[in-house]
Amino acid sequence: MKEKRFPIFGKIKELLPANAQISDYLFEGANIVLYTKNKKLFLDGSDLTRKIVNVIKKRVEFRIDPSLLLGVEPTEEFIRKIVPKEAGLREVFFDSQRSFVIVESENPGSASGRGGEVLEEIKRNTLWIPRMIRVPAIKSDIVRTIRRSLFEQSDYRRKFLNSIGEKIYSRWTRDNKKYWIRLSALGGFREVGRSCMLLQTPQSKVLMDCGVNVASEDYGFPHLEVPEFNIDELDAVIISHSHLDHCGFLPYLFKFGYKGPIYCTEPTRDVMTLLQLDYIDVAQKEGKKIIYTSKEIKGLVHNTICLKYGEVSDITPDIRITLLNAGHILGSSMIHLNIGNGYHNLLYSGDIKYANSTMLDPAHTYFQRLETLILESTYGGRNSFQPSLEESEKKLLDLTNKTIERGGKILIPVLGVGRAQEIMLILEKAFREKKIKPVKIFVDGMVWDVTAISTTYPEFMNKEVRRLVFQKNHNPFLSEIFNRVGSNKERTKIIEEEGPCIILATSGMLTGGPSVTYLNRLCDNKDNSLLFVSYQSEGSLGRDLQKGIREIPIPKGNRTELMRVKLEVDTLEGFSGHSDRQQLINFVKHLRPRPRRVILGHGESSKCLDLSSSLHNTFRIETTAPRVLDVVRIK
Repeated sequence: MKEKRFPIFGKIKELLPANAQISDYLFEGANIVLYTKNKKLFLDGSDLTRKIVNVIKKRVEFRIDPSLLLGVEPTEEFIRKIVPKEAGLREVFFDSQRSFVIVESENPGSASGRGGEVLEEIKRNTLWIPRMIRVPAIKSDIVRTIRRSLFEQSDYRRKFLNSIGEKIYSRWTRDNKKYWIRLSALGGFREVGRSCMLLQTPQSKVLMDCGVNVASEDYGFPHLEVPEFNIDELDAVIISHSHLDHCGFLPYLFKFGYKGPIYCTEPTRDVMTLLQLDYIDVAQKEGKKIIYTSKEIKGLVHNTICLKYGEVSDITPDIRITLLNAGHILGSSMIHLNIGNGYHNLLYSGDIKYANSTMLDPAHTYFQRLETLILESTYGGRNSFQPSLEESEKKLLDLTNKTIERGGKILIPVLGVGRAQEIMLILEKAFREKKIKPVKIFVDGMVWDVTAISTTYPEFMNKEVRRLVFQKNHNPFLSEIFNRVGSNKERTKIIEEEGPCIILATSGMLTGGPSVTYLNRLCDNKDNSLLFVSYQSEGSLGRDLQKGIREIPIPKGNRTELMRVKLEVDTLEGFSGHSDRQQLINFVKHLRPRPRRVILGHGESSKCLDLSSSLHNTFRIETTAPRVLDVVRIK
């Protein structure tokens, strides 16, 4: 009996009426689902649901037993009849194992109807639970593939989510005298890249981030060989955001047998899948070792549990998670952990931007409880100050116009996620306001694919950009000024035949991808410009150029050629998705409540140590900057 194995089911049963007709109790992760054959209870049981939730303090949902659902064909026919034409209905997907029907449309708000009346009509007439999702304004193969794959794996997902719930709701008794928390730094401490840390309690082992360092061959991967890491004992993985230095090593876990859950936001899931597939592709083209395949990436998609900002969810018997906006890139999260049922509260910042950017709101700062903060320090050094966004925009437009006037091309290497979309918004607005001379803008690499994903999740953007994206005729990402590039033939034409133009291309650190191809062909013309708008890791070609090195050895087959760089090179710091030193200090200052302890990571050694000292002296709180392989006792 499930009531004996999981007492919470027994408590729920006590609160149910005699005619509840419950056919099954299941977990969906931390949520509890009750399948019923009582149609009235399913359709009108909201008061009972609230009563149960108030007692057990867990999310509970009633669904109709799958045997009573209206057939798939008549349900789709009804939906296509009732959804307004202005909603732009596209596809209807059925998750039969979980009694969901997913309606994909251009305008989910219109599809839902005023006050959700369309949703209610679908539910009452078909007994399916409708969920509205947005079709990308720009066609996205990766979004379509992920959605289809999840629906096709409906039976697996139901069993998987239930198994996670069974682990979460297993018996646990807190004993504060024997309870402890410790953190192992497996990568990304006193360095930038391969972010990874293992959080341990007597009850749980949770990994936060699992990245690679694309700019390093010697220190590319996190240290999973440490004695405290056992993949068979790992309960959960949490990914803060989709940049490869935070998620690029994740499929490797699945290659070696990890079968547990991954927690992140929906945009993070979609974009990290794209970047991981691209990571394989680039490695193959460059003749590097392939550390995992698309099979492992597909596996992790099926095991991903997506959370909204502010949604609270148990992930192990003694750890509860909340993801909050980090302001870094679309869907990026700070990870708040309530450990030991209130024993200790920890916040891992991931990468944060504590300032308004063109596309995103600043990082969240208000929490119910907070004792320990793990904070990034990419720009935490004493001299790491960024100009304002307004100053940076002006400099970008000035340099662009000067280059165009002298007949040159502007190459802007961009991170496909974050900086690319930020720069696209700035350029689109500048063109609209006639602040830049009219030239073509070419978008190359995975920038277009990530932008397509971005248009799927406008709710993660700030109010102004969200308003523009919702207006089909004013969506800045659909502007005719942007021209997608998809082949070497098109690149050659741009380089040899196109006049003055702007080129946005990955990778942002010139570690591979089309940006290096453009640089090779444009570097010997002093009329051209190279503009850096994102962080350049130590060991990357971008960092070498920032240092002033102008003769770069480039491998060409079995030989090496010297690339002489004559074009103008400039760095625009204000577009970074990372907070500068003052913003990091302001973030700690405005945190409510202020943490008692700060652990510094994700920064070069001198910057971690410098920020650690400054925060200690400013706020009189305990600070530390561990090295990779250090273990820190949290409590």
